[in-house]
Amino acid sequence: MEFREFGLILFTERYEECIAFYRDVLQLKVRNVKDTLVSFELPNGYLMVEQGGVGKNQEKSREQNPNVLRFDVESLIPIMNELEERGVCFSKKNLKFDWGTISVFNDPDGNRIELGEINNTSGSYTKN
Repeated sequence: MEFREFGLILFTERYEECIAFYRDVLQLKVRNVKDTLVSFELPNGYLMVEQGGVGKNQEKSREQNPNVLRFDVESLIPIMNELEERGVCFSKKNLKFDWGTISVFNDPDGNRIELGEINNTSGSYTKN
């Protein structure tokens, strides 16, 4: 089976705040805007932010949201510094594992987002 691309749909309660966060803070390029959703470009896919979710003031538990958005980067520290300058508050910084290092923050709805600097032992590592 050949899929054209991958998409992730994120239902949000704080819709306008989430749109601004993904557009202005994470600086994802807007792909499309409709009445109740905005889609953003991702490498080989898209993130669609829609109305109709449930927001939390802190990170949602795995029972509330069993998904994590992970953005892998070449070098973690410069990206963290840049995001902190744009107002991102990291709840966890530089968590080191055998497979790499992550830092954690949340979007305005409490969805967990990780920045990952991975190595070739990571489960997401692509072998060339």
